[in-house]
Amino acid sequence: MATLPRASKSPSNSTFRPQSEFDAGINGSTAWIEHLEQASIHSAEEAIDDDEDGSHRPARALYDFEGKAEFRELSVEAGDELEVIKEDLADGWSLVKDASNEIGLLPRAYYTFTAEFTPAPDLDISSSRFYSRKREREASTSTITPKDSPDTPIMPQHTGDWMFPSFRQSLLGGKSLNRFSSFVTSGAEEWVLKGKATDAVVTESTFNVHEKLPSIQSDDEEEDSSSNRLSVNGQGDADRHFVDATHAWKEKLPPFRVLVHSPSKRTSSLSGAFTIYNVTSLFNAPPTDPDSPPGSPTRITVQRRYSQFVILHTALTRRLPGIALPPLPEKQYAGRFSEDFVEARRGDLERYIGRVVRHPVARYAEIVTIFLSCESDIEWKRLVPQHLASPAAGPSFYARVFHPAFNLDLEDAEEAVDRFATHTRGVGKGVQGLRNIFGRVRDARIEMSKAERLLSYSLLSLITSKPLASAPTTGVVDEDNHYNPKDAGLMNQDGAWCWRENCQACLKLSKAIQRTSETLQSVGDLYDDHARRTQLATHEALKSVAHPSSVYEGVVSTHRSTLTRYREAMNDGHSDEDMAARCETVLNTTMAEMETYHTQKHEDFSTMAKEHLDGEIAFYEQVLHRLRSARSCFEQPQYDALGTTARQPSIYERELENPRLGAHPLLQPCPHVYDSAPMRPVSVAIQEGVGMILGPSTRGSVFGKFW
Repeated sequence: MATLPRASKSPSNSTFRPQSEFDAGINGSTAWIEHLEQASIHSAEEAIDDDEDGSHRPARALYDFEGKAEFRELSVEAGDELEVIKEDLADGWSLVKDASNEIGLLPRAYYTFTAEFTPAPDLDISSSRFYSRKREREASTSTITPKDSPDTPIMPQHTGDWMFPSFRQSLLGGKSLNRFSSFVTSGAEEWVLKGKATDAVVTESTFNVHEKLPSIQSDDEEEDSSSNRLSVNGQGDADRHFVDATHAWKEKLPPFRVLVHSPSKRTSSLSGAFTIYNVTSLFNAPPTDPDSPPGSPTRITVQRRYSQFVILHTALTRRLPGIALPPLPEKQYAGRFSEDFVEARRGDLERYIGRVVRHPVARYAEIVTIFLSCESDIEWKRLVPQHLASPAAGPSFYARVFHPAFNLDLEDAEEAVDRFATHTRGVGKGVQGLRNIFGRVRDARIEMSKAERLLSYSLLSLITSKPLASAPTTGVVDEDNHYNPKDAGLMNQDGAWCWRENCQACLKLSKAIQRTSETLQSVGDLYDDHARRTQLATHEALKSVAHPSSVYEGVVSTHRSTLTRYREAMNDGHSDEDMAARCETVLNTTMAEMETYHTQKHEDFSTMAKEHLDGEIAFYEQVLHRLRSARSCFEQPQYDALGTTARQPSIYERELENPRLGAHPLLQPCPHVYDSAPMRPVSVAIQEGVGMILGPSTRGSVFGKFW
């Protein structure tokens, strides 16, 4: 019987501190302002000097941190002695004092209270492993360990991979403006280093059966309320996730579809105008008889606006920090009520929520259930604030991931992440090239539409002798231009293309050619409609498989950083089995995410290829149907029937002087979140605003290059 995962021998007494993704500078200033509102720095220093009851807890820095002086951040090195003045400030910061009595801000995850160190009695650390270096600052006189603790050296630790600051969205392809790697911000690092006070041990029966936690209330409403509180606090059934022996997430719910449709414009006295979408979930009941046709799916329809999609994405990011969520379509500030944009936004939101419910873990998240089923606005306003106000999952997410013990091979894990990172980069480059080529294919279809219409006009010009305004004149001799279109001999009285009167043969030929000309006009319309509708849908769908390396960048970073910690934990001489077990949990999570991408990639590209081919087949079948209809006019008995009446002028003859060849601009897909800047509507608006300020000078081109 496997234990999933192994229990910690010496659980840490540290309490869970939720992590949040933040920019150090912006949030640092927020935390500093919050501190200044409560007490000044001078008063804090006076309080330190006068404090004799030991309320300022001694701590030690875990990692190097280079703070920004302009935001009152404190720079520390791993192993520095600290005193924590105020632990909980805004956005994950603490107010601390170093050995030189300098006070500043430091992220909570970058230090630990020294009272939490409990040396192992059998730990033997040689002098070569003892960490020592000359300190540039004076030694602190504060106590760094409890009085009764033995004099055991503290081994400094170094953080995982760092992500240097990047320009948000517009310049460097949508990367987050965050100085910390996802290994830190997701809570994986804190989980690996500290674990939880209640590491779970799961038996095989627990792995196969998921039971609700018992409730002491007897009343149904109280039970529902208790269950909801557990879910909000991350202790419900939906917050337990299982990885099987093949490194794949175990599905708790069968797949289902979600449609976003019927957008409409609404107006509120508080928020102004907005667009609301119908969101319909389709649940197929399992078939009772394999031979019977499937029944109609169960439908649940709710109405949601874009801001509610933002709430869903925010809550999922906080509750599921270890999975790769699809990026949410960006907010539009201009033209957001145009018909084309609303339809494009509808498609983007449908693809977003579709990928969420396809993920085997996100599918059964509590906030997803609320989003797809809560029809009451009052109930929505009651439940959503609870989920948004609850602390981020952080390391507790990994504490509730269960997997078979020893379900990992170090060499396989190292090779898998390198191959996965290379593959996703290759897929991203290939998909981007495919998107560009597909845009050119759509442009070619528009040109083909113009060519079909031009050929149609040329045939009409031929049988009517009316000149075509845009027809090329290459090879025309001067003698052919010396005639008047109204002269006799060009057409007879029946409208036939002949100088003889009552010529049945030319009458039938003229009417058959006219039918061909009109058919080519309809073929041109088919080409135009196919490029603007069917191929646009395929072009939009390619966004769902674009930029996989950016989407899974956090998974790859977390996987590699955890491998580093795993090697440190398994070093000869001072192996830490508990830390290694926690590393295995994180690695099983990241491997499950890679397996999820593998499964979804197969489904996505298979579906898109089939839909594209079906669309092309349907298009060419319509073209062939019209061409065959025109071809039949030259066969008996249809051909003889054309000679019974005179030829009537075609509706397209009036367009010969001004042919309908200029098409409207081809609508392009809305940009992907990680696309480069020139495709961004907001960036274009900013660029135009800068151009208006700077004028048409050459200096404005510099902004054009950046945007």
